[in-house]
Amino acid sequence: MSGARYAVVIEDDADIRALIAEVLTQAGFTVRTAASGVDGAALVAELEPIVTTLDVSMPGIDGFETARRIREASTTYLVMITARGEEVDVLQGLQAGADDYVTKPFRPRELRARIDAMLRRPRGIGGEDEVSEWIERPGLRINPAMRSVLVDGEDPALTRSEFDILLALLDARGRVLSKAALSQAIRPPSADDWVSEQDERAIEVHVANLRRKLGESATAPRWIETVRGIGYREAGA
Repeated sequence: MSGARYAVVIEDDADIRALIAEVLTQAGFTVRTAASGVDGAALVAELEPIVTTLDVSMPGIDGFETARRIREASTTYLVMITARGEEVDVLQGLQAGADDYVTKPFRPRELRARIDAMLRRPRGIGGEDEVSEWIERPGLRINPAMRSVLVDGEDPALTRSEFDILLALLDARGRVLSKAALSQAIRPPSADDWVSEQDERAIEVHVANLRRKLGESATAPRWIETVRGIGYREAGA
């Protein structure tokens, strides 16, 4: 089923669920909602939405397990909505497959800005005018227009943030990118252009997940090299 303009809201609090749904409706989406992780994951599988928001603390399966289930079948933009702003909770959400996170209480304009920023990233959904050119490295092929990656001929099923980090490193052609620069690459900077330590730690988690999916070793990198104390660059470039 095509979900070109669908969004799914997974939230057990009725008032917050209605608020998020209103924000997404104003952004031009057809919104469907669910009050539990099980129902929400089923909706995502059915609708193939562009954006999914997901509460962390819910009865039954929590947001982290819901995110893992969603990621098994979907590349939807996944935004965790959490009242638990501690770093460990944010990082756990990113490890489960979230692209971004927003802490409660949040301003509707903040959530809308985060979603608009994600939508500015190309989705590569197959328009006739797209340029289907592959960037190639030994064992690695990436197509920015199609949002496709092949590692030794296999699809590693990257999240959108992981894809954007990999593409940014290849585009830099060996230039070192700081964690702050990569944070801005996956989420355009806010009005005050500020990247927190938590944002930089999130990049470390994304890179670790990316390396795992690529079958990459940090000690003998094929494509991603750590520059200690600074950031990352394309290995061997």
